[in-house]
Amino acid sequence: MAMEIGEDEWKVCCGSSEFAKQMSTSGPLTSQEAIYTARDIWFNQVNVTDWLEAFSAHPQIGNSPSPSINSDFARRSVSEQSTAFATTSASALQELAEWNVLYKKKFSFIFIICASGRTHAEMLHALKERYENRPIVELEIAAMEQMKITELRMAKLFSDKAKVISETDSSSSPVSTKPQAEAKAPKRSRPPITTHVLDVSRGAPAAGVEVHLEVWSGTTGPSFVHGGGGVWSSVGTSATDRDGRSGPLMDLVDALNPGTYRISFDTAKYSPGCFFPYVSIVFQVTESQKWEHFHVPLLLAPFSFSTYRGS
Repeated sequence: MAMEIGEDEWKVCCGSSEFAKQMSTSGPLTSQEAIYTARDIWFNQVNVTDWLEAFSAHPQIGNSPSPSINSDFARRSVSEQSTAFATTSASALQELAEWNVLYKKKFSFIFIICASGRTHAEMLHALKERYENRPIVELEIAAMEQMKITELRMAKLFSDKAKVISETDSSSSPVSTKPQAEAKAPKRSRPPITTHVLDVSRGAPAAGVEVHLEVWSGTTGPSFVHGGGGVWSSVGTSATDRDGRSGPLMDLVDALNPGTYRISFDTAKYSPGCFFPYVSIVFQVTESQKWEHFHVPLLLAPFSFSTYRGS
């Protein structure tokens, strides 16, 4: 069921004013459409200042919310942290407080983590581990954790609204037995596979990296050892801009064809003599994921690299 949700309600889900404004003007949305729209706005439409505004709306992990924070937002924060800190000792809270100070001094924003279902020990471990990150890497991780929090709160928002509508309509409206059409994702604003490259050694985006996207064509999938009965077919080629983001690697389509994809980066051209002459990342898209977005970034260092699936 598509629902009209106001800006103030969206701001309980995420403390960014610009995020809440754009969500409120996106029209009535189903819960699934809202997820797609929120991810697109958060990762592609708002800027770093908006991310930082959202971060600052949270209390520090282990602390009580400030009186200045939106009361509904504060209640959600308390609820999300309640299980983790219900039985935490004073000494453990003190250690967490000390690490909170160190983290904020290094990164200039508070430690953001989706606290729901996590223990105090797990969050403290994550804080210590992420403290070692470079600022540009940690900013992206914090933004992804914020999106997890936002999605949990959106699910609660839609659930609460659905209950109210159900209670209001159940006594007066006949029950419809007409099958509901399957909801489709909203029109995309970018191709379904994207990437960016971060030069971890410099703590900055990597510009000018050639990127090549391919899809596996064959009767069987690619084999780990011999490659399988098929070939890699080119989908598109581009290069990263000054923000480290690649240009379009494929057409703007609504449904992504399921299959096995490979995205490769010409790291030798970007950094002559580097340990990795190129980096290739292979991933699969299933039938149930064809409406989703796949952001597959590369975090490159002189003697290591990492990746993850973003939104």
